[in-house]
Amino acid sequence: MAMKIMTLTDAAVERINEIIEDSDKPVTGVRVGVKNAGCAGMAYTLSYLDAPVAGDDHVEQAGVHVYVEPKATLFLLGTVMDFEETDLKAGFTFKNPNQTGECGCGESVQLKPADLKALAEARASA
Repeated sequence: MAMKIMTLTDAAVERINEIIEDSDKPVTGVRVGVKNAGCAGMAYTLSYLDAPVAGDDHVEQAGVHVYVEPKATLFLLGTVMDFEETDLKAGFTFKNPNQTGECGCGESVQLKPADLKALAEARASA
């Protein structure tokens, strides 16, 4: 079985649904990406979408729609998106098999590209 581009935990699905329900503007899903940032090199990005962006990879799970920027897919293959809440913070987290390190403050990560064959298989099975 091919590896999925991204999966979501129940907590992530629940939080995205809450965001959609509480939004004053139309929100159809979230868009995940990566950007060059921080001392480790890259950071995850997350934005809310009112409409899909052409060319994005689409992941649908439990009625929640997640769109992955094309340039990020290679770095996010196999990632599990979660929502975690503690006494001091709450937010989405990413358990990424392509992550090789992170900075001490947790603001940025080191990512390696995933296997291109696995990426092609994941897109074909989506």
